[in-house]
This record gives sequence, structure tokens and C-alpha cells, in this order.
Amino acid sequence: MSAISIPLIILLAIVLLAIVAVCLGGRALARKIFAAISRDLLRRIMVDPYDENLWELVSATTRYTPQLIVETNLRTEEGKVILRPLGSPKKFPGFDQIMFNIGQLQIMPTAVEQHVDTQVTIGKACQKPLIVDLPILISGMTYGAALSEKAKIALAKGASMAGTSTNTGEGPFLRTEREAAAKLILQYNRGSWSKTEAVIKQADAIEIQFGQGASAGIGVRHKSSTLDEALRAAYGVEPGQDVISHSRQPEIGHPSQLAGLVQKLKGIAGDIPVGVKFGAGKYLEKDLEWAVAGGVDFIALDGAEAASHGSAPILQDDFGVPTLFAVARAGEYLRKNNLQAQVSLIVAGKIGTPGEMLKALALGADAVYIGAIALFALSHTQVLKALPFEPPIQLLWYKGHAAAKFDVDTGAQNLAKFLKSCNEEMIEGIKALGKTSLAQVNKEDLLALDEFMAKALGIPAAYEAYNPV
Repeated sequence: MSAISIPLIILLAIVLLAIVAVCLGGRALARKIFAAISRDLLRRIMVDPYDENLWELVSATTRYTPQLIVETNLRTEEGKVILRPLGSPKKFPGFDQIMFNIGQLQIMPTAVEQHVDTQVTIGKACQKPLIVDLPILISGMTYGAALSEKAKIALAKGASMAGTSTNTGEGPFLRTEREAAAKLILQYNRGSWSKTEAVIKQADAIEIQFGQGASAGIGVRHKSSTLDEALRAAYGVEPGQDVISHSRQPEIGHPSQLAGLVQKLKGIAGDIPVGVKFGAGKYLEKDLEWAVAGGVDFIALDGAEAASHGSAPILQDDFGVPTLFAVARAGEYLRKNNLQAQVSLIVAGKIGTPGEMLKALALGADAVYIGAIALFALSHTQVLKALPFEPPIQLLWYKGHAAAKFDVDTGAQNLAKFLKSCNEEMIEGIKALGKTSLAQVNKEDLLALDEFMAKALGIPAAYEAYNPV
């Protein structure tokens, strides 16, 4: 029996005894039983030798976190790579360490009745750019290996209601998602499915996937035994055939071949935005250089905090560049090379609040992707259909235990309200800066709370006096 299960069993036993006591004898009896058990438990903590004492668990969890203890037990139980959903719990350097300026006298705040423009254009140089009403896009989340069809439809509907786009993810193309999405980004996967001309022509933008923040660039094999008939048909594989997402794009053996793939896709779909998606690493600027040389219209960049439907904890916790530094470096690269009018930047990785979104935009992003936080908004009070016996994600997972109970229209409305609320808050922030459009917000609007962050991001520290040159 694991150490962490002992106090849980004791606690459950106490609660059950209390419930039984209430049923049999009322509150007074329940209090007596609970008091007697509690006193005995506390006495044992006070007198038992340390190696027999339940307090040893508390001591152990100050050295090894509950997260580590649970994952140690899962590794011990499974004897293989464990797949953690929804990203790393690790605390990376983040947006909390930077603040916005405020307009008062030197810069006057914007009038309350002034309209603020939050429209964003992805693929500014394209004949058919992707234009959205707000700078928040729904990131690529996989149908089948992760989300249910109902969840994907709800994401598409909610995004459409808010005036923004959604992303297919690397899973099979869903006709129903396309019908529900006013604007759809097709993720060009590292496998062989959903790459026909008929599918490509339905895209409003195309995102060539090289990797992501939560799983780097490793490949994935979905064994045939995990695929039902509907998924086999969607992937276009025969019974007994595995589905493989390769570690590399099959059509690109060298970065110089990217340009050929970009032109091929534009030849099929027309001059719509074609971009790349990858995780930020040490060689970020060289990756950006190769992408720009390939003629991409946008770059979707994942920081280390980005989530996945399930990837190895080592990849989530110990690989990549945190989102804050990733967007700062990418934004600076585009500025230095005068590429902002040519290449759009979309950043992702545990961005969940309007403040974090606006800070990412100030550092150089044109828009942000949200994934896990969109699922929280989508499910809202519907999680009660899964709780308390199943985790909330079972409401949205493909074949989730509560997936049949998920209501698409309610979920879509929830997501749309969340997106609109975030946008309205960002408008408040833009007005507080004394500005009238999202495009005016930039790095000059930021302050750092410590010397390290000031140096890392190239912005003044909040404790420094303002001395204009």
C-alpha cells in the first residue's frame, strides 16, 4: 500500500463512520464518534515512533511533493512512460513578474467612450488573410486521441460566436468541425491522414506541424488496438494497422525543403496563410530563420508550459524555453529583421488570463492560442456531470466516461462568453495605457518587478526612476 493512500483511507473511514452515525443516531452520536477517532489519531501522531508515525507522510511531502509521490506510484504501477494530460505543474518564470504602465498625466488614459480596435490579421501579405475580431485563437487539439467530436464541434461553434478561429489539431479532419467553424486552421500533421486536396481546399489557414511545447518533436504511435471503427475510418487505416505521427514532417528531410511544401499548399488552397508550429528551444532564432526563409506567413510558437492530451512528464517539465522568454525572443527577432508586416506570430503555453494575453501581445505576438483554459471554459458547470466520481476531462475526452452527457450548444456559449470577457478586459487594459488599438500596445508599455526580468526582456525595472534620454 502506498504511503499516500494511508491517510486517505483513514479519512474516508472517518467520513463513512460519521455518515453512518448520522443515519443511525443523529448529529450528537456522529460528533462523539468523530471526536473519539480524531483524539486517537492525534494521540498516535504525538507518541508513535517516527518511522511508524502517520506524520511521516507530511514530512515526506515537504521533501517530495504530492505530485512526485503520485507520479512515482504511477510509474511503479505501469512500468512504462506515463502520459500526463494538460501540461506541467512546474512553476516557470512567467508573466506575473512584469507589469503594465498606466496613463495618468504624462500619458492620458483613453476616453471611456472611445472605440478600441482588437481585430487581428494573420498572414498580412496574403491575398486571403485570416482576419479575426479578437487576438485569442483556439489551439490545435486532437480529435480521437484526445477530444470527442462533440467537444471539437463546441470549440468551433464557440470560436465562431466570438469572431475568432479554431484549429483542427493533428487528428483526423472532421467535416462537422468544418461546418461549425466560421474560420478554421488546418494543422498539417506529421502523419499521412487528412492531406487530400479536398481537405486542404477547405482550410482558411494551414499550420505545418513540426512539434509542440509539451512533447518536443517526438513521434507518436497509436496502436490499432486503441482505434475503434470510427477512428480507423477517420484516419484511413485498415484493421490491424497502427497510426503513426512521425517525429519529422515526411516531406521535409532538410529545413531548406520547407519552401517547397509552403508553395505546394498555396498551390492547392490559394494564397491563404501558411505557417509552421514548433516548440521553442535553444536554437529558436535559427528555427525562425529557417521558417522565414521557407516563406511562411505565420509562426505558431509553443513555450515549455504548453499542454497536450498526454505526454511524458520529462518533456513537459525539463525541455524547452518558457513561454515568456519564447515570445520575447521571437518578437525581438521579427522586429530586428523588419518582418512584422510579413510574418505573424502566434504564441501559446499556459496563457490563461487577459493580462497574460495582453503581455504576450506587447512582447511581439499578434495573437495567442489557448488550449487547456478553453476546455475549462467550455465545460464550465457541465463538469458536475462527471464529478465527483470522474475527473472533469472525462466530459470532453473521446470515449470519456461522461462524454455522452456533454451538451454542445451550452459548451459553445460558455466558450464564447469567456473569449468575449477576456477581450473586454484587454480593451480596459488598452485604454489604461492611453491607447486606442491592440496594434499600438508594445514592449514600451512594460515594467519588470526584478532586475533579472528587466535584463532578460530588455524593459525597465519598476523601481528605476524614469529618465528619458
